[in-house]
Amino acid sequence: MSKARIACLVSGGGTNLGALIKAQEKGILTSGKIELVISSKADAYALVRAEKAGIKTAISVKKELGSQQAFEAQLKKLLNENNIDLIILAGFMTILSADFTKDFPDRIINVHPALIPSFCGEGYYGLKVHEAALSYGVKVSGATIHFVNEEADAGAIILQGVVNVEKDDTPEILQKRIMENVEWKLLPKAASLFCQDKIEIIDGRAYVNE
Repeated sequence: MSKARIACLVSGGGTNLGALIKAQEKGILTSGKIELVISSKADAYALVRAEKAGIKTAISVKKELGSQQAFEAQLKKLLNENNIDLIILAGFMTILSADFTKDFPDRIINVHPALIPSFCGEGYYGLKVHEAALSYGVKVSGATIHFVNEEADAGAIILQGVVNVEKDDTPEILQKRIMENVEWKLLPKAASLFCQDKIEIIDGRAYVNE
């Protein structure tokens, strides 16, 4: 049986990509293979991670292409040329349009560093999420792996994981705890479940059949 072909879209350091590569090397992600890494920034360290792992890379910079439409057209071309089955947004800092997401229904996965529906949607990304969580005084936080649709952070939830929020936490400390204990574990797991066809969508909700 052929493995599902995975593409990761990145913009920065690629820590989540690193977790996926490690899962692939350790045999955790066996039913799928990362075939392509596309970066929205030419100097993203994620490209170095991919190249070290022998993964094909490509660069697509929206500013250079002149418009969202041209940017997404190039992304689609790269994804289709490489026969990609699953798209993982691994620290991808560009919002994708409804036209793009509709072309890949239930085939795009994102990780959001909070427990959706809390601290999500437009404007909530990176440290801003953790700043908001700490400002609100929540006692737990975490991360959500979800499908991507036309609305920001509104796709069907696949997996969620929780960490405690400590009294002396800073946004940076909380971010690190969530990445290490939730994101880097659940993102490879969600990818594996997808590649094994163990995620079922019913009435807009995702159910895992393990």
